[in-house]
Amino acid sequence: MGRRIFNLILVLLLVAVAAFFAAPWFAFRALRADARDGDAQGLAELVDYNSVRGSLKAQIADTPPPAAPAPSLWTDPLGAIRHAMEPLRPPPPAVDTYVSAQGLHDLTRGYAPGEGPPEPPPPEGFLDQAKAAIDARWPRTQFWDPNRMRFAVKHPKEDGQETVFTFQRKDWFEWKLVDIKLPSKTKAQAEAEKGS
Repeated sequence: MGRRIFNLILVLLLVAVAAFFAAPWFAFRALRADARDGDAQGLAELVDYNSVRGSLKAQIADTPPPAAPAPSLWTDPLGAIRHAMEPLRPPPPAVDTYVSAQGLHDLTRGYAPGEGPPEPPPPEGFLDQAKAAIDARWPRTQFWDPNRMRFAVKHPKEDGQETVFTFQRKDWFEWKLVDIKLPSKTKAQAEAEKGS
């Protein structure tokens, strides 16, 4: 009887250790799934928005795009009057596109927000789902310690472009996204900015 109890305790201890080491991977997968499904409550449990916004603001030039000129009173009098009556609303900050559900979903797949193609529907059968999970592009572990873990997700088409997600442990098995490091601009993006 004592040996069975010892074996049971040993198995439970091994399961707890495996769950402790696998928890960041499950947090990343949950982040990707919640962002794909638009689950705001699930994302709120997985993302420290204040910390992530702070890290993104330092990387993004938060300048709004140039506004379209107002309609002229001489060429479009009704449009000019309608424009004058509209309340002034500042454009949303650029960071909001990155921390939205769609933006996070694109980032977890390696794309910039708004650039990711739609995901195909999940397969039907269990074997097909297992094969799709094995064939899926998994993030690379860039750094691990008991309290922090960094995942690097490569851009599917641009070589050397990686988005890095930093997760921090909040409890024994709870991890939260605290930082996103965006990839450096590609040569095509830099040339396009110089040309404009």
